[in-house]
Amino acid sequence: MPALSAAPSFAGLGTALVTPFKASGDLDENALRRLVRRQVEAGVDVLVPCGTTGESVTLTADEQRRAIAIVVDEAGGRPVLAGAGSNDTRRAVEKAKAAAGVGAHGVLSVGPYYNKPTGEGYFRHFSAVADASTVPVVVYNVPGRTGSNIDNRTMLRLAEHGNVAAVKEASGNIGQVMELLRDRPQGFLVLSGDDAMTLAYMALGAEGLISVASNQAPEQMSELVRACARGDFASARKLHARLLRLMSLNFVESNPIPVKASLALMGLCEESFRLPLVPPSDSTRELLRAALRELGLL
Repeated sequence: MPALSAAPSFAGLGTALVTPFKASGDLDENALRRLVRRQVEAGVDVLVPCGTTGESVTLTADEQRRAIAIVVDEAGGRPVLAGAGSNDTRRAVEKAKAAAGVGAHGVLSVGPYYNKPTGEGYFRHFSAVADASTVPVVVYNVPGRTGSNIDNRTMLRLAEHGNVAAVKEASGNIGQVMELLRDRPQGFLVLSGDDAMTLAYMALGAEGLISVASNQAPEQMSELVRACARGDFASARKLHARLLRLMSLNFVESNPIPVKASLALMGLCEESFRLPLVPPSDSTRELLRAALRELGLL
């Protein structure tokens, strides 16, 4: 294993950043800088570029390195947890090394999609990434995207690895999450990977959230996570109820279609996607417009 950098904390609110593109389809570096500065000004704790919300699978290796480098440059010292997953273990290792090479403080590595590995396959895959990475690894469990779940037996084995710092949990299985929170080793973080489950998971002991909705509403999502962290669940419930419509609308069409369309409505980036993603339906756009107005974001 290579020498490891000092481990940052990925607790609190992390934003799974969109990757803005110009109408030409090229990376919009100026828009990305604006989006990151807005997150920093809102007090977001962690910046998460080049994940699912960042359309990572359509980025070239050079674009991914450039996007991460821009986020690091604009982060104001906040931890940058860069998406660096692949369903090819060798490629996941390469992407983790590349992300660290441009300044990422950690890598978010999604479960191999399409392959549907066994528990042992998951364990060996993430162990290989963690062994090779000079920065901490956060495992991303999202069966709705990958086609298979990383069970707790496997996750608890991974949690014992000295360079696996956390899991972003988006299985939607609250029983699985409760048992993981009960059985995890000290120092292993559990982060919600689903905005709408954050209140429940943090009430049970999770340490934070990697959010889609904080692209649109960073201040309000920060308030929600901080209220949960200090045990003020009366305030957290009110914030959760206020934000729930937006949280749900962000997945009425495939993420990141709604969130990027929202940011375009807010004048923060162009509504430009790379195929196979396409702009939302007119009805979805109008629902988003109404939700943004309701939250004072338009």
